[in-house]
Amino acid sequence: MVTLQFVPYTEIETLSSIGRIRKLLNIAKQDKIVLLQGRLQSEEEAELIKTTMEEINKDFKGIELAVIDPDQDSTGLQKLRYGFFNMLLGNRQGLTIIGPASVVKQIRKDPTKIELLMERSKKRSGKSKSRR
Repeated sequence: MVTLQFVPYTEIETLSSIGRIRKLLNIAKQDKIVLLQGRLQSEEEAELIKTTMEEINKDFKGIELAVIDPDQDSTGLQKLRYGFFNMLLGNRQGLTIIGPASVVKQIRKDPTKIELLMERSKKRSGKSKSRR
């Protein structure tokens, strides 16, 4: 079973940068896929990756990370509008997906969809029964 955990930006906005990173990483370490409203600052994304690399062990294989930014594919007036919203609201535009590498093999994105390629669970309880 795959668990998605939505984290509204308001839940992390009052935390320090390290606090944000710890909160998101702790959720991913529980084998949950994090759907964060908005995005981290670029320095925080770099620190998240660095912290993840330091914590990799036999139980935690790392993370897959993707950021969907509506500003990326916009033009002219739309960029101005998104810039204005970001100035007022902070980094609430877009979506950040953080998945544990033990669950998410790869995240692919294009303008119209997001594909999460999942690892098959190696843990199976009991013997599987075949149906006729």
